[in-house]
Amino acid sequence: MAFEVKMPQLGLTMEEGTVTKWVKQEGDTVKAGDVILEITTDKLTSEVESEHDGVLLKIVAQEGEDIPVKGLLAYIGEAGEQVGDAPAAKAEAPAAEAAAPVPAAAPAAPVAPVAGGRIRISPLAKKTAAKLGVDYTTVAGSGPLGRIVQKDILAAAEAAKAAPAPAAQAAEEKAAPKKTALELMDGDEVVKLAGMRKVVSERMTKSAQEIPTVTQNVRIDVTELMAFRKKINNDLGVKYSLNDYVLKATAKALKNNKHILVSLDGDQIIKRAHVNIGMAVALEDGLIVPVIKDADKMSLGEISEAARDLAERARTNKLSMDEYKGSTFSISNLGMFGVETFNPIINQPDAGILGVCAVQDELVMDDAGAITKRQFMRISFTFDHRLIDGATAAKFELAIRDLMEHPMQILL
Repeated sequence: MAFEVKMPQLGLTMEEGTVTKWVKQEGDTVKAGDVILEITTDKLTSEVESEHDGVLLKIVAQEGEDIPVKGLLAYIGEAGEQVGDAPAAKAEAPAAEAAAPVPAAAPAAPVAPVAGGRIRISPLAKKTAAKLGVDYTTVAGSGPLGRIVQKDILAAAEAAKAAPAPAAQAAEEKAAPKKTALELMDGDEVVKLAGMRKVVSERMTKSAQEIPTVTQNVRIDVTELMAFRKKINNDLGVKYSLNDYVLKATAKALKNNKHILVSLDGDQIIKRAHVNIGMAVALEDGLIVPVIKDADKMSLGEISEAARDLAERARTNKLSMDEYKGSTFSISNLGMFGVETFNPIINQPDAGILGVCAVQDELVMDDAGAITKRQFMRISFTFDHRLIDGATAAKFELAIRDLMEHPMQILL
């Protein structure tokens, strides 16, 4: 019996995905766990694995095509098995015995956009249109039900190059920028809010509107920690960052302050069992938060390795959806940019997020009147006041401070 390969739902808000690349081709033998194709959503690129052993009998969704969640992508079954409305592919044969190639089916006729109607366009096509400056509202779609796919955008871009607008028309378009609610000034550029930036905008707005937040700032003397880190790195030949120590200290403080690990679900409070730290990573066009799972059970070296790996793969769009899920607390570090203090926005459904600020030199006078130079860092803890009280939040921050001011305790 043939099995259907369907578009997976990689998140609660995902409605559709774009077929980016078929790793396996019709006739290829596949095993359960083999990657058979790559798909793209507004957030990331992900690999789809086969759930069955067999032969890739038929590819239904073509590269560049946008498919709704649970939509059919392909069939996997036994060689020669009949599927859909076309003969199934046979298993791979030696080159000498391979059958002659079958002519490709004629592409679907493009469907012109209907004035005032809903424009169906894939996420990948939207990104490509924004990059190439193509107005996709004027593009005819060749995908299912007239959906605009990437190849339509590329064709429109090529057509625009081949047939530039007359000089008079171009001047008129330049003089009349797109209509906006704001008064545009000379040199302003209008860019559509889309892709990852749109997702970040929607989530941050939702969080700010729904959660009554309070941000508390605590000053930490990190003089000993900075010296301790330098010695450990030199003695062991490692490169632990200050952020690694912050992550480790926060994980330990959360383990001893589980009341911070809560989420609100309607009229219920969910007490979280795991210390899963979401680590904000800035990208060129947005912000993502991969998660270090069970960070309280990890050594400093393990946390350092996990943080570095997640950040590197986040920047190259190689994280799986599972690596974004399950945070119970988040950290946003802007210290490397010299930020002295800020109010981070909570990453729902977490009840709190820790902002990490810059290390600064300060002159301090001791009880004897002697002046010395010390190094200080501030942390900014934003929390959901429906779930966490100010005094409770302060105790948690002081737990982090005590650990960071006595760095050996972080490792014990």
